[in-house]
Order: sequence, then structure tokens, then C-alpha cells
Amino acid sequence: MANRTDPAAKSIRGTNPQNLVEKILRSKIYQNTYWKEQCFGLTAETLVDKAMELDHLGGTYGGNRKPTPFMCLVMKMLQIQPEKDIVVEFIKNEDYKYVRVLGAFYLRLTGTDVDVYRYLEPLYNDYRKLRCKLPDGHFNLTHVDEVIDELLTKDYSCDIALPRIKKRWTLESIGSLEPRKSALEDDFEEEEEKDEEDELNADLDTGAHEKDYYRGRSPTRERDRDRRRDSHRYRDRDYERDRGRGRDRDRDRDRDRYRLRDDKDYGRERERDREREGRERDRRDRERGRRRSHSRSRSRSRDRKDRDGGEHRKRHARSSTSPRRRGEGIEDGSTRDEPKKKKEKKEKKDDGTDHPDPEIAEANKLRAALGLKPLRV
Repeated sequence: MANRTDPAAKSIRGTNPQNLVEKILRSKIYQNTYWKEQCFGLTAETLVDKAMELDHLGGTYGGNRKPTPFMCLVMKMLQIQPEKDIVVEFIKNEDYKYVRVLGAFYLRLTGTDVDVYRYLEPLYNDYRKLRCKLPDGHFNLTHVDEVIDELLTKDYSCDIALPRIKKRWTLESIGSLEPRKSALEDDFEEEEEKDEEDELNADLDTGAHEKDYYRGRSPTRERDRDRRRDSHRYRDRDYERDRGRGRDRDRDRDRDRYRLRDDKDYGRERERDREREGRERDRRDRERGRRRSHSRSRSRSRDRKDRDGGEHRKRHARSSTSPRRRGEGIEDGSTRDEPKKKKEKKEKKDDGTDHPDPEIAEANKLRAALGLKPLRV
């Protein structure tokens, strides 16, 4: 019952106001001690006292993602849905900066696009410091204008997804919003008026008061002054428009960069495929060459075997006699040669050249040369 939305509350963006917070964060808030003890039974009037006690802002922190008191009060405002006048008073409060930020955050969640720009843009001139609790539990120093810029330009803030709103230049083009007026415009006008008064006073000192006065009020000077005032007035709007165009150009540039990178990656993949196909082709060629060389070597070995086999058969046919006959033939040849050797020896001995007496041996040599018989003495 304590976590139920007020029955008189209206649906925001077609849903229960508490559904603007994610379910996980919503359940953590319901289980938090600060929600159970400090936020029970709060109303729009008593909520201001709790908001004045805030000393920091943030979403969740710690290992178990514990919600901050700021987030608990935002959830309570979504539950009771205070009136728009009360929220506007929160935003216009200049004494308590956390009350102002609390009202601005709630209006960003529940307000229309026009109300968001109308009530939050003046807070850009608030430069007071704020303490923000980080997810690791430490504190960080920020400012009110930085928080407002985050609410108007970012999609997430304090661990909550912010609803989408239209761009300012879109609302200006359809006439829902007037061109943004700079806070320094009054200062520029005062300085211009002061400069004109100084010029008039200087002209009065020279003694030509009437002539210079009418010259100062001439249509050309009035036109120049109006032109300068208009330039200061529309400077911020032109800046916002140029800023939007710059974002579009950056987006197109990033898209072109990604496309070029994809094309390069595709070209690299094609080069890798070509290299892989070339390596496969070389490998197949090498294997084909190996098979051819192997087949050639086998054919050569086969031819060599055939050639060697023919020669072996020829040799075998030539020497077809048995070893015994060959042995016998050798023995017969030896027996046949032996008488010749003996006859030669006998003939040598019969010459008488081997006689012990050297004179007889010389004589026998002469006799053998003459064809005579050797001496036997």
C-alpha cells in the first residue's frame, strides 16, 4: 500500500508515473531504509522539508547499487504527483540549490517539451557547486548548469533513462517556442546606450549640439543600432542552429569514415582470399610436379631393370656351361700349356747359355746366334 501510486495521479506518457523508473531501481528504492523511514506518508508540503535536507545528488552507488536519498525523493514525487505550480516553485527557489535540481529533474521526467525548455534553460545562469555521488561511493564536484545541460542533452541521468524530447530548433520552426534570448542581451543594450550618450555629450562639448543631435537620430544610425541589437538577439539562435548542423556534419563524417573502413576491411579480405588461393594453386602445382617426377623416376627404374635383365640374360646365355666343365676346361688348358713351358725350359737349358763356365756360356751364345749346336763340355 505504501508503494502504490496516488489514485488521483494522472498517467504520464501513457503509463503509471512510477514506471518512468526501471523496475530494478524501483524495487531497490522500495527496499531502502531511507524510503521506508523518511519517505513514508510524505505530502507535497512535507516533501519540501526533506528536500531542504539534501546535501548531494546521484543515482545508485556501492556494490549492491544502493539508491541515494535524492533518488528516493524523486520516486516519492512520482508517486504523489504534486501540482505543476509546486514544481515550478521548486525550480525558482534560489536559496536551496538541491531543491531546485530536484524540481528540474522531476519536470524533465514528467513535463512537456515546451515546459522543459521554458523552465530549465534559465537555470544555465546558475553556477553554484553541487556534490554528486559516483557509483563507486565517492563524491564528485559539479555545478547546476552542468546538471541542466545533462538533462537537456543526454539520454541518461542518475541511472534513469530520460524520456525523449524534441530539439529546440524543431519547436522554434513550428512556433511553439520563441528564439532563445541571451541573458547578456540587456547588458549589450545598456552598453550601446551608454556609448551613444557619451558620443552625444562629446558633441555637446564641441558646440554643435543641435546638428549632432539630429545626426544622432538620423534613420541610418537608427537602422545601424537596430541591426546591432538584432545581431546580438539572434546570435544564440544562430549558434544553436550552427551547432545542430555541425553535429549533422560530424555524424555524416563518422558514417563516411565507417564506410571507408568497411571498404578497406573488405579489400583486405579479398586480398587475403587471393593470397590463400595463390598458395593453394602453388601447393597443387608442387604436388603435381612431385607426382610427375615420381612417375618419371619409376618409369626410368623400370627401364633400367628391363635393360639390366636383358644383359643378365645375355651373359647367362653366353656362359651356359656348367662350373664343372669350366673347371675341367681350365685344367685341360693348364695341362696343355705345361708341355710348352717345359719345352721352352728345356730349350733354354739346351742352349748352353746357362753353363757355369762363363766362357763356355759366351761361346754358346755366339753359337746359338750362328745356329750352331752348343758346347757340352
